Amino acid sequence: MQPQSDLCPVERAIAWVDAATCRLDCEQVGLSEAASRILAENIFARHSIPHIDRAALDGFAVRAEETLGAGVYSPLALPARYVEAGAAMPHGADAVVPIDHAELQDPGHIAFVEAAAAGANVICRGAVAEAGAQLLGAGACLGPAALGLMAEAGFAHLPVVRRPHVRIAIAGSVPAGSAEDSDGPMIRAAVERDGGIAAAASLEEAFAEGADIVLVVGGTGPGRADKAAAALAAAGELAIHGVALQPGETTGFGRTGFGALVLLLPGMPAACLWAYELFAGRAIRCLGGRDPALPYCRSRRRTARKIVSAIGTTEICAVRCRPDGLIEPLASFAEIGLAAAVGADGFIVIPDTNEGYPAGTSVEAYLYKASTEVPL
Repeated sequence: MQPQSDLCPVERAIAWVDAATCRLDCEQVGLSEAASRILAENIFARHSIPHIDRAALDGFAVRAEETLGAGVYSPLALPARYVEAGAAMPHGADAVVPIDHAELQDPGHIAFVEAAAAGANVICRGAVAEAGAQLLGAGACLGPAALGLMAEAGFAHLPVVRRPHVRIAIAGSVPAGSAEDSDGPMIRAAVERDGGIAAAASLEEAFAEGADIVLVVGGTGPGRADKAAAALAAAGELAIHGVALQPGETTGFGRTGFGALVLLLPGMPAACLWAYELFAGRAIRCLGGRDPALPYCRSRRRTARKIVSAIGTTEICAVRCRPDGLIEPLASFAEIGLAAAVGADGFIVIPDTNEGYPAGTSVEAYLYKASTEVPL
């Protein structure tokens, strides 16, 4: 590896990733396959939604002006038609009286004890959207409500961003039950979280055509058995090798001979995790049309005690949120590995220009759960 001064700064490495990635093309999928996908194009209403007046609740459809004068002590008997929520309003009716505001007198006649206002309990034609109105914007993540709206608008298929095909090759030479066993499941889970489709490959297969992005895990260091960087250089381009990131110093970047982005992730689990989070995950999210930023909620917190870091290296520090709203650092990743991430409420990213933070400093924390949010 290069001397510390020759390592690529994290900001420059992120800029390289951003310049090397762009959103993939789109594909048409059915509504049943569109959950959590990213919309590729703006969607406009083909017609008014709803296209007819509909009842908003179960009750009796009436012409509102005919109920004037109705009251508890002067019930008004009128012909009315029972309608269920969502049903089309009968011709001439412009209001729905709730069931508990009327009494059945004889077939076809209801005694109303309260006057109805025109439009009451009616979803009027075009109330959701007029024809031509934008319903969803490109880049929206299709959740349950959005899919319901699309179904209501009559869309059976939607244009979504194609999911990135991510090839994962485990290249490190490690003892059984160590980094290889933890890196593979961890990275596959992260790829799926970020919207990618993961597929395993050997190092010999890693740089073949067909993947949108290649992740080579392990074998990225300077050891005699570490072959990942040399293999990438021989198969395509090794653009960056070595990043001023702790943990994650032996991360590498490049391209296959077919132009696909390649990330070399360190084999040590904690370093692998953070190299993925800061660089590989960002690239996958960008390819899939998602927000490239770290997928965690952010909160300004004050430090409970001093946090120390080294100038020249961006450091990831695991933190715990205290009941008083302050955060305090946990044991480092160098000391306890992935346990630091598992036992933490979140983390902070200490930039390479910073020696750390004195106690009481307001910092931006990335939190794993929104429930740990406590305003300062």
